[in-house]
Amino acid sequence: MTQRTTLTQFLHEGQRHVAGATGDFTGLVADVAVASKTIANAVGRGALLATGDGLAQQLRTLAADLFLELVSATSHLSATLSRDDDAIRETGTRGRYLLTFVPLSSSSNLDINYQTGTIFSILRAPDPDRPAREDDFLQPGREMECAGLVQYSGSTRLVLATRLGVDGFTLDRELGEYVLTHPDVTVPAACDEVSVHAVGSRSWEPPVNRYVRECIAGADGPRGRDFRLRWSASLVADASRILTRGGVFLHPHGANTRNGDHLSLLTEVNPVAWIVERAGGRAITGRNDILDLQPTGIDQRVPLLFGSRDEVDRLHSHHIDYTEGRDGADDEQPLFTTRSLFR
Repeated sequence: MTQRTTLTQFLHEGQRHVAGATGDFTGLVADVAVASKTIANAVGRGALLATGDGLAQQLRTLAADLFLELVSATSHLSATLSRDDDAIRETGTRGRYLLTFVPLSSSSNLDINYQTGTIFSILRAPDPDRPAREDDFLQPGREMECAGLVQYSGSTRLVLATRLGVDGFTLDRELGEYVLTHPDVTVPAACDEVSVHAVGSRSWEPPVNRYVRECIAGADGPRGRDFRLRWSASLVADASRILTRGGVFLHPHGANTRNGDHLSLLTEVNPVAWIVERAGGRAITGRNDILDLQPTGIDQRVPLLFGSRDEVDRLHSHHIDYTEGRDGADDEQPLFTTRSLFR
């Protein structure tokens, strides 16, 4: 049997290539990995661990508590920020790093035994010698040191993006270790899969309507090929799919008519954008690159369009055309029209 590289070995090997490395970063990523393995075990037990209609809430609370406990147990961190409460929590130490996280993304999928995940990112603490402040977290996405996704599904997979690249690890449950299974992850430049929640189409901006109409037209339309439209209701699942075989994820302005642009910039959007761009893809709000945004608050929400670079470039071009009045498409036509029995 071929010897595989474990996450621990991978981190220590990477540390050797960073001048002045102290081991704090390696230790923090290892802490996150331990937390994710504990959450994977809890999610795997599902209704055996939590009962009744409150399964999702019970497991989400448990995941948040486990994550905070395990990443705060050492001195690598100064503070954390969780999407669940948009609150900063000091760890009681003056570590070099800040951590943002979503402990159990898409937990509403748990009652149907579908995919969930963890999202995290690591930032440098501007001044470890003082208590962390809210504005310490308001760093543009490009300032990140690391971001990652953990997908809880048929197997548990960790995608880790550092300044050295993007790599995928699968949890070997017998060993209790993450093992490198997908080295040097690269997003294919083109794709034929589009993940979009069609219910929000009535409030999309015209450039998004234009792009989706082109995809629906398929081989007979301006794209000259067929696309598959899908929606998994899981950001981690769609991101993992795009990192594996390409595709586009659309959560545009107006995608949710009740909550507006409800994806968190600091805890969801920036980490996913950083991973995707490190893997050769692209992530935008529509008109702007996600990682260039200057955050204005820890609870800021923004649109998110990401995936294969050629497709996201096209989406960006459509937005620029619309802004500058060059969009000749009939933007007033509804994307999905009512059909009768006879037409």
